[in-house]
Amino acid sequence: MKSFKDFAILDAISVMESKNIPFVDNIYRPGSEGYFTFFEQAKKLYESGELKVSNMNKEMLETDIGLWDTFNGVEVPLDCPLVEEAEPELNTPKRGGSKKFVVYVRNPQTGNIKKIEFGDTSGLKVKINDKAARSSFAARHKCDTRNDKTKASYWACRLPKYAKSLGMQVDNPGSFW
Repeated sequence: MKSFKDFAILDAISVMESKNIPFVDNIYRPGSEGYFTFFEQAKKLYESGELKVSNMNKEMLETDIGLWDTFNGVEVPLDCPLVEEAEPELNTPKRGGSKKFVVYVRNPQTGNIKKIEFGDTSGLKVKINDKAARSSFAARHKCDTRNDKTKASYWACRLPKYAKSLGMQVDNPGSFW
C-alpha cells in the first residue's frame, strides 16, 4: 500500500512532466529525504514503463541520483551535488548583526557554532581611546573575571583588542582596560 508521501511524490512527478518542468528543478530541497524519494519513485515508474518523460528528464533518470552507497562506513548519495555550508570565521568580531558587533564562537559543551551579538544600538560611541571611560567600563562589567567566550560580556570587554580590524581608530591597541 502506498503512503500519502508516495502519492504526493507521484503527483509532483506527473505535474512536473505535464508542465515540462525539468526534474532537476523539483519541489523538494536538494539533499532532503523527499528529493531522494522523488527520484527513487520516478526511476521505478520510468523503468517499469509507466512514466513517459522528456529527453532532459530521461537523462536525469538514467543517472545514479536517488541511489545510495557506502563510503568509509557512511551511507552517501550518488550523483547528488554536495552542498557544504561555509563555516563562519570563528572568534573574530565583525560589525553587523542586530547589535553593533557580531562574533561566531564554537560552544565547547555542544560543539555547535553560536552567534553572539553585542554592543549598544542607541547611538552611544565606543570610547576605547578614553582611558578613564575604558577603566570605568572594565570595572563596571568586571572584565577581569570574564572568561566565557560564549557570552557577549567577554567580547565587549575585549573589544579594544579587535578595534583596528573593526575600523576603529586606536591610540593604544595593546591595552584592554
